Amino acid sequence: MSSANNTLADSDVMDAYDVIVIGGGPAGCASATLVAQAGHSVLLLERQAKPQFKVGESLIPASFETLERMGMIDQLRASRFPKKYSVQFFSGSGKASSPFYFHETDPGDRSQTWQVLRSEFDGMLLDNARRQGVDVRQGAAVKELLFDGPAESSRAVGVRASFDGDEAREISSKVLMDATGQRAMIARQLGIRQHDACLRMAAIYTHFEGAQRDPGIDEGATLILQTEDNRCWFWYIPLPDDRVSVGVVGPIDYLIRDRQGSPQTTFDQEVQRCPGLAPRLTEARQSMDIKVINDFSYTAERAAGDGWALVGDAFGFLDPIYSSGMLLALKSGELAADATIAALAADDPSAKRLGAYEPALRAGMASFRQLIYAFYTPDFNFARFLKRFPQHRLAIVDILIGDVFDRDFTTLFEDLRQMISTPSPTSVAGVEGTVSGKAMTAAEGAA
Repeated sequence: MSSANNTLADSDVMDAYDVIVIGGGPAGCASATLVAQAGHSVLLLERQAKPQFKVGESLIPASFETLERMGMIDQLRASRFPKKYSVQFFSGSGKASSPFYFHETDPGDRSQTWQVLRSEFDGMLLDNARRQGVDVRQGAAVKELLFDGPAESSRAVGVRASFDGDEAREISSKVLMDATGQRAMIARQLGIRQHDACLRMAAIYTHFEGAQRDPGIDEGATLILQTEDNRCWFWYIPLPDDRVSVGVVGPIDYLIRDRQGSPQTTFDQEVQRCPGLAPRLTEARQSMDIKVINDFSYTAERAAGDGWALVGDAFGFLDPIYSSGMLLALKSGELAADATIAALAADDPSAKRLGAYEPALRAGMASFRQLIYAFYTPDFNFARFLKRFPQHRLAIVDILIGDVFDRDFTTLFEDLRQMISTPSPTSVAGVEGTVSGKAMTAAEGAA
């Protein structure tokens, strides 16, 4: 399934495109594919010669519509990726909730989704983009973002890039779309990225082979397991080739700054503090070196400017507790593509036109963020919240499956803030202070 290494000569690249997309992950491929489907010339520049391992392996149901527009559903159905029908939650004592099956509240095609190995999934997306008219170039290094004046007050007009180490050349575009993930080239250059002060978290993760899988329909379920002191939680995501992705998430100070020893030592210690997880790894073999990321919750101050737009992690990323990352990448790519198509049709790639998708994207992220804040609030319990406000059960479930765009959850958030102190749903960077773990997840209380 890996993508072909299609790195053509520098001379084969045109001098100008309607749109240049930097980054070949889910957000970049969604943007490029949908704009190309509308008949525009699109150049996608991916710095890696072939897709690499990445974290972010779990799809949620609301991703279905974007993937369907991209022409990916039949390929995913024919793939070897484990099918995901549910999510299950484990308390700090190791007690399991009943699985939350997507079909119970969201019947239809999207009630089943997938757990993906990103090196293969991203390759599929790149190959699909090529088939739909995108000029995909792998092994392309973007050396400079080009503006027609000072970047902070001017229009983006293209890039200076090299191919397979050749001398860099300038390529112009009407619209430049940044899908460079946490490198966030435009946001960093303009100094517009803000970290969420309420979510200063770290993650330590790896893969295992031979780990326990549940039988039948539950084999591909995402498991969320809390440690016995509720200071951290683990994800457990089944993948192809008998692999399982396992990661622990907790406050930076606890997991990184205040710990003695290596990240591997910390990971092993937290596994032993997680009664729901440790037995699943008894016969397993770790098959990948430990990896660490931290301070990964952030948002750009704005999503677009004259001639440029941000998609996926280049715009922002939330805590991974509800597996929102892939949905937000794909959906931001789709929303930005539609705004770009409209801007090109009007011959007006201005910040106002290109940024038309920002309110919907920001509101969708804010909906997830409110449940994330609640999850990390000490002593808050979603079961207790729903006992007091049972009318909000389905709204919480809708957020968990990703139905967060063009939805109004105002009443839910107002009632939520009667029980906990959270920033405004439309807050960009949150408020000062940190939060710690709690004993029950949103979905466990909602299901």
